Amino acid sequence: MSSPGRSNGTRSVRRSWRELREAAKRRAPPPLLGKILYLEKLTVSFDGFKALNGLTLYVDPGELRCIIGPNGAGKTTMMDVITGKTRPDEGSAWFGQDVDLLSLTEPEIAQAGIGRKFQKPTVFEFLSVFENLELALAGDKTFWRTLVARLTPAHRERIAEVLHIIGLVAEQGVVAGALSHGQKQWLEIGMLLMQQPELLLVDEPVAGMTPQETERTAELLLSLAGKHTVIVVEHDMDFVRSIAGQVTVLHEGRVLAEGDMDRVQNDPQVIEVYLGA
Repeated sequence: MSSPGRSNGTRSVRRSWRELREAAKRRAPPPLLGKILYLEKLTVSFDGFKALNGLTLYVDPGELRCIIGPNGAGKTTMMDVITGKTRPDEGSAWFGQDVDLLSLTEPEIAQAGIGRKFQKPTVFEFLSVFENLELALAGDKTFWRTLVARLTPAHRERIAEVLHIIGLVAEQGVVAGALSHGQKQWLEIGMLLMQQPELLLVDEPVAGMTPQETERTAELLLSLAGKHTVIVVEHDMDFVRSIAGQVTVLHEGRVLAEGDMDRVQNDPQVIEVYLGA
């Protein structure tokens, strides 16, 4: 039996996450504006194996959606289609109501307002945190041109804003290679934010993190929701429970279940193919 102090602490933590989720919802645009992502009947086959099998998924602007499911469920393939890395055999993918993602290249999709963070952070380890964010400034710039260019006051203001968002103000002069694993993840999220995306795709953000880093990452993603649409693929169910409004469960390339965390974790099919494992 847990002590009263521990029980009160658990309720306090749950209340804190709920308040952050509710704040994110208040920041989101009104639903009358339509969906920001339309995936309809997507099918992707690799040597006869259907990684996606008629997948249909809709996401609201400003939403924080968590995607879960067993290995091989189609989560990575779905993100590959959204970002133009993989072309589906069938189906459609629209960003808002007028951007046909299947007609664009990967760079064009990024310029349209979709950013993706992979599981392994890809930062410039020999440059400082500040310089990494400077390189990520939106615009058509080569590596060396960016390094020698003078920052405008607006650029410096934007970098300062992002440093505050990702919690690395004190580390802005530190070489990225010296950061902890969690700090590198936050820096990469910051580099995406420099490009001012409308939609952020985040792949297993807390893998390998300490409990403290995991909690900070949850707070960071919840602070972005509403201002941005955030899709998170994750296996850590405690983390998903802390941040998720809506959860989509994929299995064998299609949606198995969808709803809030309570509904999903009590779904008999979800328990059988994923949570009960």
